Amino acid sequence: MATPQIWVQLSLTAESCSTLFGFGYFRRNRVSVVSTSRRRPQMAAAPAAFSDPPKIIDSHLHVWASPQQAAEKYPYFLGQEPTLPGHVEFLLECMEQAGVDGALIVQPINHKFDHSYVTSVLKKYPSKFFGCCLVNPAEDGTASNSWNLSFPRMAFALCDSIHTCGHLMTNEVGKAMFAKAGKLGAPVGFMCMKGLDLHLSEIEELCTEFPSTVVLLDHLAFCKPPKNYEEQVFSKLLNLSRFPQVYVKLSALFRVSRCPYPYEDLSDIVTKVVSSYGANRIMLGSDFPYVVPECGYKEAKEAVWQLLQQARISSSESEWIMGRTANQIIFNHPSLSS
Repeated sequence: MATPQIWVQLSLTAESCSTLFGFGYFRRNRVSVVSTSRRRPQMAAAPAAFSDPPKIIDSHLHVWASPQQAAEKYPYFLGQEPTLPGHVEFLLECMEQAGVDGALIVQPINHKFDHSYVTSVLKKYPSKFFGCCLVNPAEDGTASNSWNLSFPRMAFALCDSIHTCGHLMTNEVGKAMFAKAGKLGAPVGFMCMKGLDLHLSEIEELCTEFPSTVVLLDHLAFCKPPKNYEEQVFSKLLNLSRFPQVYVKLSALFRVSRCPYPYEDLSDIVTKVVSSYGANRIMLGSDFPYVVPECGYKEAKEAVWQLLQQARISSSESEWIMGRTANQIIFNHPSLSS
């Protein structure tokens, strides 16, 4: 029997003064077994040539209910009503036009901790999507126990996290959850929305203490083409490559570029990140639907491809970035297969 794959997400935002944990499943078969494997995640192997056609995988996007769906069944969280269309039918149209085969759906803030809409999408399209849920922050330190909850069929488990104002990810409960993620073979994603430098020491400490836990840095860790002090921060992003479990999402280019589409100022960043991490530790992402009014979904994929060409990344390395890395780490991770 196939076993669901688990994903963990950490969103670091100054506004919320909290860290949001999340995890979910990519489901090929309708099963309700929870992975309790203690095998360690296998780090990326060196890029190699493949005979099979590469799949294009979007490692970062969101979906939410249409206004009609929200009124009837999947309400928005109060004050978080979306201003853009983000229903799955729209996403599927965009993916088809762009030639994207699969994606990781990150639970949107528009539904906050109500995962019913994303759950319905995973259930309807079990072979196309993998899910990442957000988990309700708690101040009572019960987060570590929540990992023992049973996971609902075809959906997510809701657990508590801590890390509210004044807490660090490296406190007792944070370390317990990070260690548990490694034991479950669950990659951990960091979204450093206010800058990598604010959380760098914590990420380094966790990676050092728990080398078996795979880490993903969303949106190039929000590192823009460096100027002055930013050069130091970008150098620290490159230095994180010394931890073999750290991967980078080449996603949401419009959030990190200082230029309009096709974001050509990111060429040097791409060159240096690929050089430091290797193509098999980097993955394409879009940040749909936010990317649609910025440049378009298909255009976002093409912008990444153009940057790879400008950076003179080889065709085999480009295949890893455009899909093979995500396919290996998210969709087909060996430590989570039965």
